[in-house]
Amino acid sequence: MPEPTRRPSQFVHTDGVFRKCDACGSTVPTKDVAENLDVCVSCGHHFPVGAQRRVEITLDEGSFAERFADIEPVDALGFSCKRTYAERLVESQRKTGLKDAVLTGTGRVEEHEVVFIATDSRFMMGSMGSVVGEKITRAFEAATVERLPVVLFSGSGGGARMDEGVLSLMQMAKTAAAIGVHSRKNLGYITVITNPTYGGASASFATLGDVLIGEPHARMGFTGPRVIRETLRVELPGGFQEAEFLLEHGQLDMIVERSRMRKTLGSLLEFLS
Repeated sequence: MPEPTRRPSQFVHTDGVFRKCDACGSTVPTKDVAENLDVCVSCGHHFPVGAQRRVEITLDEGSFAERFADIEPVDALGFSCKRTYAERLVESQRKTGLKDAVLTGTGRVEEHEVVFIATDSRFMMGSMGSVVGEKITRAFEAATVERLPVVLFSGSGGGARMDEGVLSLMQMAKTAAAIGVHSRKNLGYITVITNPTYGGASASFATLGDVLIGEPHARMGFTGPRVIRETLRVELPGGFQEAEFLLEHGQLDMIVERSRMRKTLGSLLEFLS
């Protein structure tokens, strides 16, 4: 008996070949988005990117040297909710290739030597635990000793990391103190606000820069619009907490598209030097 004719599969696996834009809903080739610095080729929406990717698209090629890479988080409180804190740490480390939610080091932007810091929203929403606070503090202390400006990309939407209790909350004051010492030396500190920046990050290191830049439509605040709306029972204005709203109300100095970010940073560093 002859074998039945096999029909070709009706499904084509396209995992990783295309991605859907969160803003316009377009399905765009992943390769095209990557070549466009992770910006939608249809509408210009800026996709969130990880800390390693920030290094690639911001610093001069081959100039980055990581520092404080040996600092790792510990579950000092033995915290457990639906899952243990230790389990969630391992999962985030596996997903991001980072030991915690921040990458620190030195590098060059348009030939200007800087201390470079980038928090990563993929790692527990970029929340600030003891390791994030310690690495940011050490980075600023090194910048002060070596008389270097600091460029920091904030992608911290998780605020202080409650899994670590007061060990997390104290990082707000600690990072602010190190930034204050660096600031008094007039060495220059530029913050780039990316989506999302909330909670303890916005109340400490993320908003203490000499110049605050926002990526288009990046959101920043102490708590999100939904919580504010439900708590105060008020209607919030359109675009509330987005970069354009923050610029209009004096909380940002400028909005810079990703394609112009490196040159803009280079110009600012030239001026600050």
